[in-house]
Amino acid sequence: MLKIQKYAAIDIGSNAVRLLISNIIEQKGKPTVFKKNSLVRVPIRLGADVFIKGEVTEYNQERMMDTMKAFSLLMKSHGVVRYKACATSAMREANNSKELTKKIADNCGISIDIIDGEEEAAIIAATDLSTYIDENKTYLYVDVGGGSTEFSIIHNGNKIKSKSFKVGTVRLLNDIVTRETWSELEQWIKDNTSTYDKIDLIGSGGNINKIFKISGKQLGKPLTYFYLSNYYNTLQQYSYEERITELNLNQDRADVIIPATRIYLSAMKWSGAKDIYVPKIGLSDGIIKSIYYETVSSVTVEE
Repeated sequence: MLKIQKYAAIDIGSNAVRLLISNIIEQKGKPTVFKKNSLVRVPIRLGADVFIKGEVTEYNQERMMDTMKAFSLLMKSHGVVRYKACATSAMREANNSKELTKKIADNCGISIDIIDGEEEAAIIAATDLSTYIDENKTYLYVDVGGGSTEFSIIHNGNKIKSKSFKVGTVRLLNDIVTRETWSELEQWIKDNTSTYDKIDLIGSGGNINKIFKISGKQLGKPLTYFYLSNYYNTLQQYSYEERITELNLNQDRADVIIPATRIYLSAMKWSGAKDIYVPKIGLSDGIIKSIYYETVSSVTVEE
C-alpha cells in the first residue's frame, strides 16, 4: 500500500525566501522517500534592510506579504497537509519582526517561527546525510546563509558539535562583519577540527550549489580547494555586470557568490580540508525531515 502526502517548508532567509514542497512517500516494509516536488525562490534580501537599518522596510514588508500570499495559495493548490515556516538571521535581528509575523499570520494565514542559530544548525543537520557521507570519515558541515553561517562537526556519522556565526553573504557585502567575529570563527574551527587526522567539508547553500553545477562534476564527487580558489579568483576578475552577462549568474547571485566562496575557502583553510562535497541540501530539506520525524512543531493545514 502506497501513501503519499505533501509537506512544505518555508525558509525566510536574509538573502532569499523559499518554499519547498516535498512528496513524502510511505510504502510498507520500505524506507520513507522524500521527493522534492516544487521549489520557489524569491530574492527579497531582508538582510540588506535589517543589518543596516535594524528593521524590515515598508517596501520589503509589502513584498513579504505578497510572497506569503502566493506561498499560501501554492500550498493549497498542491494539497499540502503540513508545513513549517522558519525565519532566520535577518528576522531574528529585526526590531519589527514580531509585528511583521503577526501581519503575515493575520493576512496570509501563515504562522512563522523565528528560530535561533543553534536550532537552525540542528534543523540543517537533520537532513539525511547518510546517503552522502562515509561513516568512517570526519566532516565540517558548512551552511552559508545571508546573515549567518552554521557549522557542524560530523564524526563517524554522528553530529558532535554545532555553532552559528554572524558571518553571512549579505553582512559581508555590506562590510559589517567584525575582525573579532572572523577570529572567533577561525578559532572555533581550528579548536574543533585539530583532533582529527583528516577532515572534509560538506557545503550547503545556494552559492555552493551554483558553483557545483557550473563545475560539471558528477553528484557525489567533491570540489577541490584548488578548484574553488581558482573560481574565486576568476569571479573577482569580473565586474558585477560582467558576472551577470558573461558568467550567466542571476543578479541576486552575482554579488553574494564572492563572499560565500570566501567563507567556504576560509573554512577549508582553517580545518585543513582539501575537498568539499556538495549534496544540494539545506534548511528547507531539514525542515521537511524534522516535520516528518516530529522533532519540530508544524502546522496542519485544514481542508
